[in-house]
Amino acid sequence: MADAKIQFKLGGIEFVGEGEKDWIARQLDKILEKAPKLVALAPVRPTTGGSGGVTTEPGPDAQIAAKTLAVFLKEKTATKNQVKKFLATAIWLDAKGKQRMTTSDVTKALKDSNQTRLGNPSDCLNQNKTKGYCEKDGKEFFVTDDGKNYL
Repeated sequence: MADAKIQFKLGGIEFVGEGEKDWIARQLDKILEKAPKLVALAPVRPTTGGSGGVTTEPGPDAQIAAKTLAVFLKEKTATKNQVKKFLATAIWLDAKGKQRMTTSDVTKALKDSNQTRLGNPSDCLNQNKTKGYCEKDGKEFFVTDDGKNYL
């Protein structure tokens, strides 16, 4: 007879386990060990439902989120042009679940991924905003659909 039960969601993945307490604990440890990879494969993005409510469903950017920033930049030929590199990095961060970000988030992601730095990140943001690829929201910004489609 089952003496323990656990149920939780991690990104777009749901886990339900029922059984002996020790077995449940071992399964949970395995899942938590793989958690970063699981979230990258199936992130959850909030979307507005038809009735105006918010629902969650796996994001279409799971393929982007599964890649390293270096690979994504190279695929999008965004390693030389600074404005394009800024946009590609912002799109990558968005795919990882960061819908609102700052220029320092972009520069930190580049630094953490051992990529060359941007000369003037604020100017890169402003140029992408002028093109309609990014939109400012107070001190933060987000990537527009046009920006995502551009790459």
